[in-house]
Amino acid sequence: MKNICASVGAIPAQGKKEEEAKVEEDEYTEHRNEMYFFLWEHPEYRISAVGRWLENSNGEVIEDVDTYFLHITKGSRCEGVRDCFIGWSEQNEEAEEKWDTLCERIEETDGLEQIICDEESFGL
Repeated sequence: MKNICASVGAIPAQGKKEEEAKVEEDEYTEHRNEMYFFLWEHPEYRISAVGRWLENSNGEVIEDVDTYFLHITKGSRCEGVRDCFIGWSEQNEEAEEKWDTLCERIEETDGLEQIICDEESFGL
């Protein structure tokens, strides 16, 4: 993922029409990155995440980047990392603690959106 762009300010009426025409002519490329977070000390504990975004012909990101996690067993979309465990439970208390640790580390990670869009895997 390159630059996340946001424009602020007024565009004169004539400039606005030209800008709208340019937007309509621009070609957009959809990008998708699937990656996973894992515990350094126990790499078998993984949680998958997906980032999706559109880039214009200049390589600028348009609109909001869509990031989400994948359910641990179903693979369905989850908005929050802890939602990945709804309807599933670990039978082993020690393993449950490792999953909790991974979730906490993901929740505390800065730049999560950028990591999800750029990385293949990310150890915590």
